[in-house]
Amino acid sequence: MKAMTAIAARKEKGFTLIELVMVIVILGILAAFALPRFANFTNEARVATINGAAGSVRSAASIAHARWVADGDSSSTSVTLDGTSVAMNATNGYPSVSGIVDAAQLSSEFDVTPDATTATTAVVSLKDSDGNAITNCSFNYDALTGNATAPTVSGC
Repeated sequence: MKAMTAIAARKEKGFTLIELVMVIVILGILAAFALPRFANFTNEARVATINGAAGSVRSAASIAHARWVADGDSSSTSVTLDGTSVAMNATNGYPSVSGIVDAAQLSSEFDVTPDATTATTAVVSLKDSDGNAITNCSFNYDALTGNATAPTVSGC
């Protein structure tokens, strides 16, 4: 009887080869479905970044405009926000194209390109890892209204 118990105890010590192979197969299947999901995070991060920048530009334009109105000098071409001088459009009191970069504190990961035909609008694009603007990952800023359009995110 003792001999049978010792043999049974020896058999129960580890995993069989079939059990080990099944675990590896299951892990492989899970990795095949999870890996593409993690690869898509880059696109989602870019979309979130450009949406955040558009919101920051809208808020900064409103705050700068409120400061310009509160100062009471309608001919002023700049206001100071948190120690930063922001260039303003004196005709309507919204940050100029160059001023919105300072007001919204946009980092170097954004490309701000003024419109060639008007000096009051600009395209704000996210840059890729090489420093080039991503054209379909952008929004427009209008210094006449202080508005940032809804971002285009089809190419992020």
